[in-house]
Amino acid sequence: MTIARVELDVPIAGPFDYETGQVDVGIGALVTVPFGRRRLVGVVTGLAQTSELDQTRLKRVERVLPVEPLPATTLSLAAFCADYYRHPLGQVLSAVLPTMLRKPDFGKRVRAWEYSLCNDGLVHIEAGINPRAVGQKRLLRALVEGNAVDGVQARLIYPGAQRVLKEWVERGWVERRPARALPPVAQLTRSERPTVTPALTDEQLQAIAAIGGSFASYVPWLLHGVTGSGKTEVYLSLIEQVAASGKQTLLLVPEINLTPQLEAHVQGRFPQLEMVSLHSGLAEGERLARWQKARAGQAFIVLGTRLAVFTPLPRLGLVIVDEEHDLSYKQAEGLRYHARDLAVYVAKSAHIPVVLGSATPSLETYANVLEGRYQIAQLRQRPVAAAPAVEFIDVRGQHLSHGLSDAAVTAVRQCLSRGEQSLIYINRRGFAPVMLCHACGWMAECLRCSARLTLHSRSSRLRCHYCGHEEPVVSVCPTCGNQDLHGLGQGTQRVEEALRALAPQARVLRVDSDSTRRRGAFARMREQIRDEEVDILVGTQMLAKGHDFPKLTLVVILGADHALYSSDFRAAERLFQQLMQVAGRAGRSDRPGHVLIQTEFPDHLVYQALARQDFSAFAEALLAERRNSGFPPYVYQAVLRAESHREEDMWSLLRSAASKGAGIAASDVTLYDCVPAPVFRIAGRFRGQLLIQARSRTALRKFLGRWHPLLQEGKVSAARWVIDVDPVEL
Repeated sequence: MTIARVELDVPIAGPFDYETGQVDVGIGALVTVPFGRRRLVGVVTGLAQTSELDQTRLKRVERVLPVEPLPATTLSLAAFCADYYRHPLGQVLSAVLPTMLRKPDFGKRVRAWEYSLCNDGLVHIEAGINPRAVGQKRLLRALVEGNAVDGVQARLIYPGAQRVLKEWVERGWVERRPARALPPVAQLTRSERPTVTPALTDEQLQAIAAIGGSFASYVPWLLHGVTGSGKTEVYLSLIEQVAASGKQTLLLVPEINLTPQLEAHVQGRFPQLEMVSLHSGLAEGERLARWQKARAGQAFIVLGTRLAVFTPLPRLGLVIVDEEHDLSYKQAEGLRYHARDLAVYVAKSAHIPVVLGSATPSLETYANVLEGRYQIAQLRQRPVAAAPAVEFIDVRGQHLSHGLSDAAVTAVRQCLSRGEQSLIYINRRGFAPVMLCHACGWMAECLRCSARLTLHSRSSRLRCHYCGHEEPVVSVCPTCGNQDLHGLGQGTQRVEEALRALAPQARVLRVDSDSTRRRGAFARMREQIRDEEVDILVGTQMLAKGHDFPKLTLVVILGADHALYSSDFRAAERLFQQLMQVAGRAGRSDRPGHVLIQTEFPDHLVYQALARQDFSAFAEALLAERRNSGFPPYVYQAVLRAESHREEDMWSLLRSAASKGAGIAASDVTLYDCVPAPVFRIAGRFRGQLLIQARSRTALRKFLGRWHPLLQEGKVSAARWVIDVDPVEL
């Protein structure tokens, strides 16, 4: 009797034993099994001849899903992830899989087909095809150019391919037959290489040569380049070299909004290369088709957001993490992994280089460079334009009109008169962050969260930006009856309205998560900006990175001082990164750029370093401060986060966990007091946390390895909890 050890998507540590019966099961196979009253998809991680359970209690594997088993590299990555981030392996493996592969009935009625033209099929299709049917024309072209097109390829070419191919088969124009094994992947020959490549600077050529010289081994690289220095061109040159050797590149980007822009750029440079993009905006079937293409080795380039780091790539030759400092690479719920760190692990396991690109690297990455663990390639100059000039508007004692100083308004009007674009940056959406009664001090607060409601004037609603609660704007103070209520502070909506009044002839566009909520809205806005249909942009951090608008020459930054009041030790680092990124949007073509920052603290270290564009000096000063204060990257942290609808349950869990931890902690591990989370209550749940800090990563992992099982013992708590390893927010 053969026993399959199966990991399942349940919050319980596995594996679970099942009889294989007559089902042929191998390591990495996806199987459907009964679990309680449910049927689940699991991953086979081991085989045995005996089980510790009574044979009569064992259930049987129902079937194997009709997909290739997960390779050993993916199983190894998932096992490392589960161990390091203290998360059940079954849930990690489930996160690796596209959604459709988590469904027990997947593939029951599906057979893989491939399609090819019949002898006279081309003539008939060309005669009957609608001239406006662009997708059908692409599909026909693929059938003409190739011997056969399989169903996955057809859907990638044209989403409606299944319906069209069915019709063509019924008419006898196309032949359908069971799909054969995937054809070998052709390498990029010299004659097929891109012909349109911009002239590269000496610094870019040096970076390409240095990184390219390490393709045969694991070398972590920091590509440190100022905004607009051409890091993307370095990426593309490296991708070309990797493709020429028949290998794949994994290119990670922090946000879905950056994916279409970069995808178009890559496809324009390498039209002959197979490329797939993977992100949360894809339909289930489309994501599966692309994932399978990457898994089969057919895609030379895999472009994706953080979850793409788990994609099985059989011929991986290079990993690139763009904007490696970005917080979006850290998963905030469930499995709290950091995609940048896993990308480094993937590269090390595959013995290939990994390139971490940024104009403002994280201090953890920069410390690795200073200590010799990472190599560095630098791009100090922009190929076309000079770095933008940075100036400060000292607003102490000044009267601001809806948050705008007279100097800022004058600069915007001058930019407008030159026919250039300007960006007003304020990282706060809505009209006003607070609804206030000046008579008694009442403020509109969320009933479910420890947060104030934000006024949204367009919809006349008060909204909570934590839980999504909405309610109508009140006209009378519920405490004192005063009718004179005001919105206090500025958001993107208020600034937009103010600019429309101050410059009525200007075309103003607001770009934030409210205005881009509909699918495709952000892409249409980017086109408007590029087509010069916009004069003034008002936006949040959505516009801070990755965008290249040639006519944008002025950036005005509002409300930057708020970050200086934060208790987070990372606040200065993040403010510098944010400001450097948004300042880099100005003057990226042949027109000089200008950046104005409204502040009450123009002499602050962050602002002075920004004015000098001197990241290295700023980073070294912060690192020295952190070393002296005992903060990461010179110590290692984990946070136990707990939440519950009952406050006492949350505190009880944290106190019990602290007691268990104190009994096993070595001298180089410190458990701090249980404290409320920065936002104590969200969506009706009380939240608290317990910080654990160790002098070495080894000591922290050893402690967590002993502590985590203790937390799972005993009576199940009403409070939910999770261990967040290497937290980016406290």
